[in-house]
Amino acid sequence: MAGSRLGDDRIVFQTTFGDIEMALYPDVAPVTSDHILKLAKLGGYNSNHFFRVDKGFVAQTAGVTGGRLAQLDRKQREEDEKSVPLEVQQHVKHDKRGILSMGRLDDPNSGGSSFSILLGPAPHLDMLYGIFGEVTKGFDTLTNMEGVETKQEGIFVMPKDRITILSTYVYSSTGLSNDHEAASGCQRQLSELQERFDAQAHHVEHIRAAKLP
Repeated sequence: MAGSRLGDDRIVFQTTFGDIEMALYPDVAPVTSDHILKLAKLGGYNSNHFFRVDKGFVAQTAGVTGGRLAQLDRKQREEDEKSVPLEVQQHVKHDKRGILSMGRLDDPNSGGSSFSILLGPAPHLDMLYGIFGEVTKGFDTLTNMEGVETKQEGIFVMPKDRITILSTYVYSSTGLSNDHEAASGCQRQLSELQERFDAQAHHVEHIRAAKLP
């Protein structure tokens, strides 16, 4: 998976089977990564669920609209209604457990909010479904999810009991929030202004000392 740089943001799904932490590939799938991150920050996946758990293949989230127990607010609905294009690169492959792969309809550019977490390699999906990230923590949660009783409905293997995403949150892996970074920037500017003020004050005092009796 050469060239798949992990972004700084981490999305955490707190499910009924444990937590799943995910990182995004902003260089590989910038539009998809931004869309999923915005939905997560808006709480769009809260009370949603994994409607599909196919052992060794994928665990797939339901679309936010229709999948949640809670109603969507205006901002959540507006973001969920957006479609993302198929973002694929030859070197980025469905080659390991934990890869995040965008769901879609027949139209390649119809990605919404449903996505799959690979439970094993799936090379037949390469170049057909956009990869936008990977799981960084919570592989034990995926194993727990694979152990549930399932039922077959058409092409889908689905859990008999609901696997709910109870809540979600986003944090920065660098340990610096945007607010903290902004505050640090302001502090640097204040320090620079103070240095300039002190230098000018010293210059004025020097002139006064030279010209006044």
